[in-house]
Amino acid sequence: MPIVSKDPLVVGRVIGDVLDPFESSIPIRVTYNNRDVCNGCEFKPSQVVHQPRVAIGGVDLRNLYTLVAVNPDAPSPSNPSLREHLHWLVTDIPATTGPSFGNEVVAYESPRPTSGIHRIVFVLFRQLGREKVYAPGWRQNFNTREFAELYNLGSPVAALYYNIQRENGSGGRRLYSSSS
Repeated sequence: MPIVSKDPLVVGRVIGDVLDPFESSIPIRVTYNNRDVCNGCEFKPSQVVHQPRVAIGGVDLRNLYTLVAVNPDAPSPSNPSLREHLHWLVTDIPATTGPSFGNEVVAYESPRPTSGIHRIVFVLFRQLGREKVYAPGWRQNFNTREFAELYNLGSPVAALYYNIQRENGSGGRRLYSSSS
C-alpha cells in the first residue's frame, strides 16, 4: 500500500511543482489584514491587494533570509505556461524581523488570477551571507529552484501557500442583451 503524505505542501503539489522536499526549520507567519495564511486556505483578490505582513522566526539577527512569492499556476492551472509568476522578492531579511528590514528586489504585485484556482507560494531561504541579488528581467517564468541554485541558497527553511481565484463579477467579459 503506498504511503500517503499528509504534508499540505505535498498534498497541494507545492512540493513537486515549485520545490523539492525539504525540512522546515524556521517559523514564518504571513498575514493579510490580520488573517493568517495557512497552507491551502483561500483568499480573494480583494483581500491580497496590499503586501502581507511577514514575521520570520529565528534567534540570531546575523542570520539573513530571502523571501520569494510565486504563482505556479499562471496564466491558468490547466495551462501553466508562465510558471512561475514572481509576485515578490526580498533579500537580506534579518532573523526575528520581516521584509521591511530587508532589501526589496522585486516589489509586491497582488495576484489577479483570471481563470481557475491558483496557488500563491511563499518560500523562505536562509542566506549564507549578504549577496547582491539581481532582479530578473521579467516576472513570468521565474524558477524558484534555479534562483536558489544561482544564489547558493540551498533548500528552503520554510514555505506556505494559499489558494486564490477570480472574484465573481470582477473583470472578464460581460454579455449584454439588447431588447428592442
